[in-house]
Amino acid sequence: MSILKIDGVSKSYANHTALDHVSFDIPAGCIFGLLGPNGAGKTSLIRIITQITGADSGEIYFKGERLRPSHIKDIGYLPEERGLYKKMKVGEQLLYLAQLKGLSKADATSRIKAWVDRFEIREWLGKNIEDLSKGMQQKVQFIATVLHEPSLIILDEPFSGFDPINANLIKDEILQLRERGATIIFSTHRMESVEELCDNIALINQAKKVLDGPVKEIKDTYKTDTFQVIGNGSLMVLSPDFEVLEQHENHGVLRASIRLTNGSTPNDLLRYLIDRIEVHSFVELVPSINDIFIRKVTETHHA
Repeated sequence: MSILKIDGVSKSYANHTALDHVSFDIPAGCIFGLLGPNGAGKTSLIRIITQITGADSGEIYFKGERLRPSHIKDIGYLPEERGLYKKMKVGEQLLYLAQLKGLSKADATSRIKAWVDRFEIREWLGKNIEDLSKGMQQKVQFIATVLHEPSLIILDEPFSGFDPINANLIKDEILQLRERGATIIFSTHRMESVEELCDNIALINQAKKVLDGPVKEIKDTYKTDTFQVIGNGSLMVLSPDFEVLEQHENHGVLRASIRLTNGSTPNDLLRYLIDRIEVHSFVELVPSINDIFIRKVTETHHA
């Protein structure tokens, strides 16, 4: 089931087309990577989903209904450019933002205490935002984004400015939010985070969607049936069932990249190798999301 359906959405600003008939579905309960180079149209789409701006054409459906203002209370949005009130105390700000999303004062206060304890920042509740480090401010804004327990959470570059320890803390929270049933749209340039977190992705380039689907299926589509082999011995492939793309020996250690051909299987290749060398490692070379991202963006530019 889809929590969000993007159906033919277009948006232009003056002479610039930000989105050009973009369509894809976001499954409920997944972490969805919204990817694309700078200027591709990601932020424009997020601003339409959060109803900051409207589409010129096309529709967005939230839980099967045409997107409307009342849905905002079920959406949490962490923008790339953070927006906290610098002179306001942390606790007062979290309470204010939670009540804007419809929480009672008592419920909001209870949830704030739980979150600040989880992030170990209770002692900062009485401090002004401007007195916090950038990383601490981002923790506060993350809490504000999820405090009302929205079913759809949009995170735009959520790890920006975080040190590795706090980045891992936020990653763990994102995974727990998914486990509790939330859907997360995750917009980022950090492809290693996409590999680690995302179940599905969509790639937008030059205002158009150029790729979308489950991460595993996309990676399988771009596989080339190529394997990296490491072992001892010398290898000369004479079989028409395999193509050696690269091989070299260093201090008796052989490294080779071999592609399957003529319908051969990994087991066929492994049997062939075992008869000829001492195999230490046999790994399929599956393209990373970063590799696929670069390839699709390059193809679009050259189209």
